[in-house]
Amino acid sequence: LRAPSRILIFFYLLFGIAFAQTYSGYATAFQGLGSPYGACGVPQNILESQNFVALNVQNTPGDYSGDLSRPITNQSEIGEYDNGYNCGRWLTVTLGDYCEGASNSGNPGTGFCTGGTWVSDHFTGATLSMLATDACQDGNEWCRDSFYHLDLHNSSIELFTLGGQPIGDEIYSYWNNREITWNWSGPPDYQGDLNIGFWQNSQPEYWVTIAIANLPNGIHGVQRMINNEWVNATMISDNGQAYQLPSGPSPYSIRVIDASDELVFGGRIYTFDYPTSCGSACPSAWTQAVYSTSDNSDETL
Repeated sequence: LRAPSRILIFFYLLFGIAFAQTYSGYATAFQGLGSPYGACGVPQNILESQNFVALNVQNTPGDYSGDLSRPITNQSEIGEYDNGYNCGRWLTVTLGDYCEGASNSGNPGTGFCTGGTWVSDHFTGATLSMLATDACQDGNEWCRDSFYHLDLHNSSIELFTLGGQPIGDEIYSYWNNREITWNWSGPPDYQGDLNIGFWQNSQPEYWVTIAIANLPNGIHGVQRMINNEWVNATMISDNGQAYQLPSGPSPYSIRVIDASDELVFGGRIYTFDYPTSCGSACPSAWTQAVYSTSDNSDETL
């Protein structure tokens, strides 16, 4: 299995309590995922939440000239998107100061809030749990110079809460690409089980491609049972929640590995058939997989 590129959890050993590392950056906003998928490989209408963010693809500060080929091979140039390995994870975002008196455009060479002042206001400190499901690779300062920059789904911004109440749409008049802090966290109210769908053009035996949503702690891998052995599936490019299963006819039995490199739900096995509605290839962006589950007697990786 692939090792995480950065340590995200620090342990305060004296008291035996784990604290999530807090990151600082800037926030921009975008209207929604592309079609048919966001970068992580899940259609927007399938996401478990519409409160979602895009993470920076590449770490090339000061270089706005072109996009690196993906997945990125040079470790030092990998952004927080982490070649898809941070897809499907939850984070808690906290609004920071507001840039007053400047455009704060993020255009190359302009700097952040140049000519303005960062001020605390009545929205500072508002928080929201958000889902990592897309990627930012634009040639601007946000996506190249602010490693922990987040691009927020625009409609979610008014849902940030302060004192237990949503801050409302007044925030859009005080946005101007605010400072933020954030940390990786669990889902705010996990319900149900994994959501598995066949990708568009998935075929029944030699191009079996699926995507997985409603993850309790992201995804670092998928394995399929072949001849009584667990065989690793292959992530599709850097679409972190989309995998090509090892070849073989239906039915398919899989287990999932989370962002902590642990088996999801103790190695729960998900077994499903190729949908008859797909014919020789699935025509839709997402065709629901109907699965049964069983316990895993082998919890080792």
